[in-house]
Amino acid sequence: MLAAQGDLQRLLSSFFADTIDVEVIYAKNTPRIAPASPEAPIIQTRKVLLRCRSVVVCTATSTVTLTSPECERLILEEKFAIGQTFRQMKQVPTFCLKDVELVETPSGEEELRRTYTLTSPGIECEILEVFPSRDMFSYGEDWLAKQRLITSMRWSPETDASSSGSE
Repeated sequence: MLAAQGDLQRLLSSFFADTIDVEVIYAKNTPRIAPASPEAPIIQTRKVLLRCRSVVVCTATSTVTLTSPECERLILEEKFAIGQTFRQMKQVPTFCLKDVELVETPSGEEELRRTYTLTSPGIECEILEVFPSRDMFSYGEDWLAKQRLITSMRWSPETDASSSGSE
C-alpha cells in the first residue's frame, strides 16, 4: 500500500477481496474566475473516507492544484477521483513519497500515515492518507471482521431498547 500511486482504492479492493466505497466528506474549491492555467490555478481541498463493508480503511485528505482546463473539467465538473483523472488523461503521474509515520491513537492502535505528491501536466496533488491501524495490513480479513463487530456494538439510539418509547 505504501507504493500505491493514485490507485489505492483498487489495491485495497484487491487486498480485502471486496468493494471499496468512497465517501466524500468535503471538496472545497478556490473561486473559478477563469479557466485553470499555470497563471491562474484552481485549488481544491478534499477529504474522503474509503470504506470496506462499512469500516473506514483509509481517510485521505488532498490538496489538488489544477492548471489545465481539461483537469479542471474532470475534477470539478465530472467529479473524477484523483487516480481516475490520471487514467482518463492517459498519464502516469510522478510519485514522490514525502513522509511515512506511525502515530499511536488514544485506543492504543498505531495509525499508519503517509504523505506524497502526484504530479502530471495540468495537475498536482498532495495527499495525506491515514490508515486506522497498522494491524489492518497484518491481519486483513480478521482485522476487518473485528472492526465490524466493534462498530456494531457501539451504542446508538436505534439499538437502545430504553429509548423505544415502550415504558
